[in-house]
Amino acid sequence: MEDTKTFAEFTISGELLQAIEDMGFEEPTPIQAMAIPQILEGNDVTGQAQTGTGKTAAFGIPIIERLDPANKRVQALVLSPTRELAIQTAEEFSRLMKYKQGLSVVPIYGGQPIDRQLKVLRGSVQVVIGTPGRVIDHLKRGTLNVDSVRMFVLDEADQMLDMGFREDIEEIFHNTPEDRQTILFSATMPAPILDITRRFQRDPQFVKITRRELTVPQIEQTYIEIRERDKLEALSRLLDMNNPELALVFCNTKRTVDDLMSRLQARGYFVEALHGDMKQMQRDRVMARFRAGSIDVLIATDVAARGIDVDDVDMVFNYDVPQDVEYYVHRIGRTGRAGRAGKSVTFVSPREIYKLRDIQRYAKITIAKTPLPSLDDVAEMKMQVFLDKVRTVITAGNLEKYLPMVEQLLETEDEAEITSIEVAAALLKMHLDTGKNGSSESGETASYAAAPAGEPGSFENTGAESGMVRFRITLGKNQQIRPKDIVGAFAGECNIPGSCIGRIDLYGNYSFVEVPLEHATTVLNTMSQKTIRGQELEIQTATPRSEREEEEKERSRSFRSNDRGGDRRPSGNGNSRGGYGNRNGGGGGNYRSGGDRRGGNGGGYGNRNGGGGNYRSGGDRRGSSGGSDRRMYGSDDDY
Repeated sequence: MEDTKTFAEFTISGELLQAIEDMGFEEPTPIQAMAIPQILEGNDVTGQAQTGTGKTAAFGIPIIERLDPANKRVQALVLSPTRELAIQTAEEFSRLMKYKQGLSVVPIYGGQPIDRQLKVLRGSVQVVIGTPGRVIDHLKRGTLNVDSVRMFVLDEADQMLDMGFREDIEEIFHNTPEDRQTILFSATMPAPILDITRRFQRDPQFVKITRRELTVPQIEQTYIEIRERDKLEALSRLLDMNNPELALVFCNTKRTVDDLMSRLQARGYFVEALHGDMKQMQRDRVMARFRAGSIDVLIATDVAARGIDVDDVDMVFNYDVPQDVEYYVHRIGRTGRAGRAGKSVTFVSPREIYKLRDIQRYAKITIAKTPLPSLDDVAEMKMQVFLDKVRTVITAGNLEKYLPMVEQLLETEDEAEITSIEVAAALLKMHLDTGKNGSSESGETASYAAAPAGEPGSFENTGAESGMVRFRITLGKNQQIRPKDIVGAFAGECNIPGSCIGRIDLYGNYSFVEVPLEHATTVLNTMSQKTIRGQELEIQTATPRSEREEEEKERSRSFRSNDRGGDRRPSGNGNSRGGYGNRNGGGGGNYRSGGDRRGGNGGGYGNRNGGGGNYRSGGDRRGSSGGSDRRMYGSDDDY
């Protein structure tokens, strides 16, 4: 099975294939290609593979495929040497189970309150991933029943033996059914591991991956610890600051490649994409443009990048930490060729630091941490680059035809005398203010850029009403998003009153939302990568309104003032239907601030059908003072 090229060649379900694609696995790693078919067939497997080879998916994919959703008991048990690895393994199982209905996984480990684990284990759990000590603890308490375990995995078995868990492991083996399938993975195969294999496995199939000696190019390697939502802005700043002639950006998934390409193009960069879904003709055309320098930045997946053979790449960016250690070496090896200097920068989220440690350990390299450059750093570097160009032009000479133009400026008869230094300064200002990618005087890109939460002045001049802050989110009409969906999500996730959320403007693929200044930091920190109607969003502090937006705002303000002024329907004292009241004030029965929407003089926020209950904040939708709480933000009850 070493010739397996795609996951679709395995006998696994469409739901699992979709989850694999979402995770960015374009093709099986060698250990996956060898282990998955054997585990799917029910064979015991002993695999020798180091961290960073994709072995978690090598046993996770076939285990999930073989689970029975109708059976709510523990069917698979995975032992991990440390709680960190147990958590990481459980997270990967969860991502692989994304489209599988009725399946669940739980990690159990020391250092976590056992009461929480007891509560989860009493429910429906098919996969338990735990450290040996905590698994033994639950077995002794009788809170973990492994009688139904059909698949038992020892992950990083050599580490567990080194940590003194041999007796615990053997005790767990004796508690599991004899007809179980046993899967063991280890980086090394010392005698104690082989003894476990002999005693507890039945005719095991051996699969082995020997990592080749990695030769890492001598280039400048750094990483930036950064949140997912800030990656785009970080990449933009680094491109502006370093101004590479040719740059490669690597992503783990085709979806990320396409998304990043469109967002960088919107910011004015000359960028193209390369991934497995493209036809060969398209790839050849993109590569020809990249080699010719028609595009500055090429975004690619690892598989698609195999055919890239360009000597003049100045920088490599790992937008995502690669899935495999060897992928990292292959990526950065695209720069620093033919004796040229090269740089690589890797974006690492706080939860991915362990992946970076694996890369450094097995590649025997040190990757230095570096801070994200500020906008001032970018502006300073751009200025220095420009000044260097000026010096080069002066040294080269041939300026004679331009000198008369400068002299003409200096000989002006205007009252204000112009000096040669002022002419040079004006030309410098003109260049830097209208440079590449539409940069502004502050050095900030003209497109929407996220301002870090809490940074002084980050909420100034966003185009919002006084006392409000305007945010831009990456969902709009094309995603079937409605204002009440946004109100519900913001109110529910940020724990703020829905009534305080201000103007909402919907566009095709994005929207603008205004919130009070006092809630702005909470909203920015909380809503990143949250979902509305199941769709993940990104949020950024907005820039000032365009002229078109200002015109729309004025038209809307005129409409809203008319709506506030007159009664929505005739009559005024809150009688049924006749007393709908003034929608936002006046009369009786105020829809938003006190009166009953349909009748009576109910208090609260406009109880929809009378009584004292509060429609939005505590009361029953149809009356009865006090009532049941119906604050289901984002539901049809919001407006």
